[in-house]
Amino acid sequence: MNLKRSAARLGFALALIGSLLLLVGWLPAAARAPVGEPPAPVLAQASPDPCPAPTPTPAATPSPGPGETPARTPPPNLCPAPGPGSPNFDPITGLLAWLFTPVFQVLFLGLAGFYSLIGDIGIAIILLTIALRILLIPLFRSQIVSTRRMQMLQPELRALQQRHKGDRARISQEQMRLYRERGVNPAAGCLPAILQLVLLIPMYQVIREGLQAPNIEPMLHVLGAQLFNIACYAPGDPFAACINPTVQWLFNLDAAHPEVVLWIQRNPDQTGFGLSILALVSAVLQLVQTRMVMPQTNDPQQRAQQRTFLFLPLISLVYGGFLPAGLFLYWIATTVFSIVQQYLIVGWGSLFPLFGWTPPFAVDHTPRFPVTAASSGSGSTSSTPSAMPRSSDPLDRAAGTVRPSKQRGRTSRRGRRR
Repeated sequence: MNLKRSAARLGFALALIGSLLLLVGWLPAAARAPVGEPPAPVLAQASPDPCPAPTPTPAATPSPGPGETPARTPPPNLCPAPGPGSPNFDPITGLLAWLFTPVFQVLFLGLAGFYSLIGDIGIAIILLTIALRILLIPLFRSQIVSTRRMQMLQPELRALQQRHKGDRARISQEQMRLYRERGVNPAAGCLPAILQLVLLIPMYQVIREGLQAPNIEPMLHVLGAQLFNIACYAPGDPFAACINPTVQWLFNLDAAHPEVVLWIQRNPDQTGFGLSILALVSAVLQLVQTRMVMPQTNDPQQRAQQRTFLFLPLISLVYGGFLPAGLFLYWIATTVFSIVQQYLIVGWGSLFPLFGWTPPFAVDHTPRFPVTAASSGSGSTSSTPSAMPRSSDPLDRAAGTVRPSKQRGRTSRRGRRR
């Protein structure tokens, strides 16, 4: 099955990359002596460690006096999370960070590589998103095809429920048999959803921490070798990030911080709500993606459930007030890629009619790679999805072959004699 093969290849690739990155050594910069002078002692020329051990915080810190501004603290460098055996390892919160470090570094290396080529962090985030989705095309295609074939089997599933009404065990058994014969996996959409969550968490850390760190050199080393060099745009400022987080073609958007155009707050002492344009665009695109894959139905109960699902993308509006804007660039790019992939496989789906209007280009539209009906175990293609499924019970099959006899009146032999 394509889904199993794609999942196996993806799992092997992630395991291989993780095993290699766990062996990564982060070494301090080498000492350099001035040309024409005798080399100085190593201790005097050694560069400071970009990832020093944390120093204990003093018990009492004097507060600034009247008219004084509090002292600014430079943002931390981008350093790997300490692993087990390190004196700074936290077994509660540090284990998850240590496990996600290989995934974090792969994503950051991709982002830093595109940034070094393009010089714009916004375009780098979009290119990284497209590269990830191209690698995951087989997996998400299997999800879309399986979802579409599940929709094609709905008439047969309803026929099963009517045929074995009241027998839930028999209905479940017949449904699983039908899925198995047609090669449909009901859990095909779970793996892509989990994978999106696995990628979303480290991507959030990459954008939040990687675009604020003044020194990113430790994360550019793999197996003791630095893959490439990135010149910081403000090397003399200890408070400035190495990677320029400004996206000039988006009205100088700061990708490392939330993009809030309107702050709604009733009282000064209460928590407010920040409105983000990127969050609004992301919610609209997710709404389009969700509506495309919804089946067209006249069942009032299913239509009520569909309306509930349509409200879920609006949750992105709440996140816009505190999530970095670069994360919404990533989510917008991955949603647009999903819409294009769904359009090629299922067409416009249930997107139209929209408020009773259907554009001419959506009338009788045929997808580029349409999903065919799932074939049965015997290899035949089901051309009529609404046909009654064949039962596996021998008694049911035997009963179907018996022709009901007509009730004839009893005739006496004596009556036929003369």
